[in-house]
Amino acid sequence: MQEYVVNRPDEEAMERALLENPANAAGTVLRLAWQAGLLRDEIQRLTWERVDFLDQCLVLPDRKVPIGRPLADWLQALRDGRDRSQEAVVLSDRDGKPLTPQSISRLARQALDKQGLHEVRLIDLRHDFVLRQLEEHDWQYVSRITGVEAAGLNVHFAGHLEGRKLSTRIRRESAVRIDEFALWKLLRSEGTSPAGVTLWLAWQAGLRLEEIVGLTWDQVRGDRLCLPQREVPLSAGTKRILEELGGREGPVLTAPRSGLPYDRTRLSKLVRAALIRAGLDNLTLRDLRVDCALRSGGEGQILSQVRRQGWTTRNEVCALLGVSRPVAYNRLKQMVSRGRLTQVGARYYLPESVVPPQRQEAAVLEYLAREGFAYRQDVARLLGIGVSQCRPLLQRMLARGVIAQDRQRYILNSREISREEDAGAAVPAAGGGKKGEV
Repeated sequence: MQEYVVNRPDEEAMERALLENPANAAGTVLRLAWQAGLLRDEIQRLTWERVDFLDQCLVLPDRKVPIGRPLADWLQALRDGRDRSQEAVVLSDRDGKPLTPQSISRLARQALDKQGLHEVRLIDLRHDFVLRQLEEHDWQYVSRITGVEAAGLNVHFAGHLEGRKLSTRIRRESAVRIDEFALWKLLRSEGTSPAGVTLWLAWQAGLRLEEIVGLTWDQVRGDRLCLPQREVPLSAGTKRILEELGGREGPVLTAPRSGLPYDRTRLSKLVRAALIRAGLDNLTLRDLRVDCALRSGGEGQILSQVRRQGWTTRNEVCALLGVSRPVAYNRLKQMVSRGRLTQVGARYYLPESVVPPQRQEAAVLEYLAREGFAYRQDVARLLGIGVSQCRPLLQRMLARGVIAQDRQRYILNSREISREEDAGAAVPAAGGGKKGEV
């Protein structure tokens, strides 16, 4: 197997090459390869229709490549200087016709040799683009704009980075929120491709990757899948996509050339690449399975109960779904992380019906500054929570001295009032007059 060699060009030499080729075919080739990371065939097939000057990107069949303002302006000037008779971006300097791939390589070779870059190939300009992007951005973004899969980035380019290792694990500070619009759009574009079918089966049927790889047509029975350990109902969309796939025997997913079943690694890569192309970098098949489990595991019932009585608790969810306390807790926790519910103490509310915990104190202080005082019932009404739930918040604010208590009423602490007055005094009256002047 041929070694994957990366010869990075000298940046100053490349800048000289661009200056010496300001608006000719060689300069166009060098810019598209070095500044946009295009392959030779992509350069040869690029048309003005695929150059989006408004969003500053190149719209290729499998990806969008953002281009900086300098390259966008250069391409705009190049287009303005043309007679618009040819749609191809790269044209021969001699006859104004599209170039062959071989001519593109020859022009690049001549321009690079002139700058002493004898070891640098046209493909190395793309490699250098990939490495520069990896030095500035995360691997998901680089994979999306270059079309290089995560494994390829790690194998071919990690050794050239300062850290000598490229982590392709998805690290999150919080649970992912699924962009359903983007996901439905991806499903429509993928159709019955292996990635498309896998996404349908994970998101709408909750199948694990090993179950998808091992799925056979004799397990597809009408509106359900009969797996060895369980039966899985099929949504209308999943049933339709399997019908369009049109198999009758053997594995549901097979490689188009060999006809053999996909292995887990290959199928996972196909799905990963599809998600990255769609901008769903942070999404995994496990996320889709969890979302399916939540939707089929009582999420709708939980939301209906919350809408009906205004809130719910873990014990109520246990009784509603007939599950254990840990299971109920995990489902509520997932709904909170995905923004479907907001937790305040032991109760769970619809997000739009309550002030979130991190905003409660500020809301109370704003109310007291405006109204002068508040009873606990007023605070409960303000925050959208129960009266008893206000007690811990108010006690914390009392202990820190930001508010004071006058019998049953809560007021701003004198220090807070002084601070408000000082802030007001620091603001000049309208028109620059002194306070009290008309």
